[in-house]
Amino acid sequence: MNKTDIKISSDLQKFIHKFEPSKFKLLAKGIEIRGINDLHRNISQAKALIESMKLNLTVSHNAEMVSYGGFEVNNI
Repeated sequence: MNKTDIKISSDLQKFIHKFEPSKFKLLAKGIEIRGINDLHRNISQAKALIESMKLNLTVSHNAEMVSYGGFEVNNI
């Protein structure tokens, strides 16, 4: 089994630095932020930050992620 290194894009690094998530998991296409209490507010803040900094990222969220208070921020 080959080990693949996950590389974080510069836009994603900028987002992590500014948003400062307390818990996140690296994914092949971005990160998954977990353990959020006010999910709607945090998703809105993440989208606003991405737009204001003109980052090539997108926010993804589905019903399954609600169970653990999470959403994804992915590279475009």
